Amino acid sequence: MAADALLPLSLASPETHPAGTAAVSDADDLRGASRLRLIGAYGLGDAGTGMAASLIGFYLFVFYTAAAGLPPWMAGLVLMLARLWDAINDPLVGWLSDKTRTPWGPRLPWLLGCAVPLGAAMAAMWWLPPGGTWTRFVIFVAIAVVANTLYTGVNLPYAALAAELTTSVSLRTRLNTARFTGSIIASLVGLVLGGLLLRDHHDAASYGRLGLISGVIVSASALLCGWGIAPAARTCQRPQSEAGTTRRLLQRVGGNGRFLRVLGLYLLLWCALQIMQTAALIFLPVVMRLPEGWSNWILLPFQVSTLLGLWLWNSVCHHQGRLPALRRGTALWIGGCLAAMVLVPLDPAIAPLGSWSNGLRLLALVVAIVAVGVGASTAYLIPWSLLPDAIDADPEKPAGQFSAWMVLAQKICISLALFLFGNLMSLSGYQATRGALQPDSALLAIRLCMGLLPAVLVVLGLVVMRRWPAAAARP
Repeated sequence: MAADALLPLSLASPETHPAGTAAVSDADDLRGASRLRLIGAYGLGDAGTGMAASLIGFYLFVFYTAAAGLPPWMAGLVLMLARLWDAINDPLVGWLSDKTRTPWGPRLPWLLGCAVPLGAAMAAMWWLPPGGTWTRFVIFVAIAVVANTLYTGVNLPYAALAAELTTSVSLRTRLNTARFTGSIIASLVGLVLGGLLLRDHHDAASYGRLGLISGVIVSASALLCGWGIAPAARTCQRPQSEAGTTRRLLQRVGGNGRFLRVLGLYLLLWCALQIMQTAALIFLPVVMRLPEGWSNWILLPFQVSTLLGLWLWNSVCHHQGRLPALRRGTALWIGGCLAAMVLVPLDPAIAPLGSWSNGLRLLALVVAIVAVGVGASTAYLIPWSLLPDAIDADPEKPAGQFSAWMVLAQKICISLALFLFGNLMSLSGYQATRGALQPDSALLAIRLCMGLLPAVLVVLGLVVMRRWPAAAARP
């Protein structure tokens, strides 16, 4: 292998594309079909994993409690342990991918090599094993550990490429917009599959069918992404390989003010979003008294509005800057959360559209969901569009390591939030059995998880960003 493969592209020898034309070190120089291929393929990279993450966020807690029979605290413990391991392996994979040296660059071998095993592991997460509660608990944790390791192997090197493919702020924002567009569209597909297959949340076989389909989509999208971005990823900027780089990076992380602010914003917004996703399929049937079939489909307006919000805030970013987009989006998000605290439940004795009263209550619910969806799209777009600014502040630009630390902190925070959510449900007296009469304490706890708690986290995210340099957030 050539020695110049270890250097950033600016110091490496010129390469050529298969067609024989000189390669470019910055994807912003691509034009026409090559540029469209890059953006489209990059958008596919988070499609399968985004759909899997959405299904896990909305349905896995329900699967563990309603179909597998785990008590809520134990289901929350499985989710916490899985997230903690997922966080632990992030720096390791980030460090290894930064140090990977192949003619295809440091990221593609990880993305392509883990794609098929990841699809198989994601499908296995929805399998109901035999045995008692503790046996199932152990098996669920083991499957989750394998699945999350492979997930990191695909997703972290892929995310690091956004900073390495180009130095253009505009193209980086466009790449992240394409990334989360693919993710949200795939999440919509996942919700449609959930609505079609999970009509009964207590039927374990339907979760298995959902897992098989989602596993195939996960593998296919990762492979297609790797194929599409390969020409640019082979020749883009690479992290420098120098002795002591990782040690110096650990010392620098605490001194990189921009990175710490992006990190704080990211983990606060995603904790808020994860808590709401986990609580949603309990909130809708238990608090709002929607039939289970309606609860699956009512999530579609959230995903559609999130997709529309993504492009709305992308436009605001280009014309006014990223901080104005963040402030406007989170204002809608906070408003929707507070509305969830006071929404009036439907009358379960009448169909959701069986009376004017129920229809108006359903309309108010949908409006709140749309407001949250449009606002919550900032959690996808803004932190990742700001991260390259922090990476650029480091002279060695180790994108894999910075991406790893960002995701690590997010996953630790989410793991603790999910564990606390499961315990809060248990302490409040919530019962996952069909038709159980829930105490007022459980109804209040669910409303808090859909309303006040996420709103507080979002406000704290805005506080963290108060001192972000205004000039750095401009288009």
